[in-house]
Amino acid sequence: MTKSLPNLSRFELQCLRMFWEQDEATVREIHDKLKTAPSYSTVRKIVERLEDKGAVERVRRDGKAWVYRSVIAPTPVIQREIRRFLDGLFNGSAAPLVVHLAEMEALTLEDLKEIEKAAAGGGEEEGTS
Repeated sequence: MTKSLPNLSRFELQCLRMFWEQDEATVREIHDKLKTAPSYSTVRKIVERLEDKGAVERVRRDGKAWVYRSVIAPTPVIQREIRRFLDGLFNGSAAPLVVHLAEMEALTLEDLKEIEKAAAGGGEEEGTS
């Protein structure tokens, strides 16, 4: 039986992304990498919450600190969050989102080429940007 993905807050997702980028990290390392980090104790609490939800696990001690790693892959989490976003703002359709991105000049010609390639089935997306 496949374990369902935990529901994560925006800040939990932000912290989890740090684990995806680093493989393993301490709470201090996560705190130091966050651009607008709240207090260390808040980050520690969020990492504990991620552990309780089954998103990260302790792998070893490094001195007095625990080292954690993600136990869920980025792709299913990212896909679920994109689906929620599309459902919530665009009735499930991606086309209006792409139009908005184009109008905002947030898409480059290279981005459009990648989208076209993926739509044609010729490319796999990494999903960790």
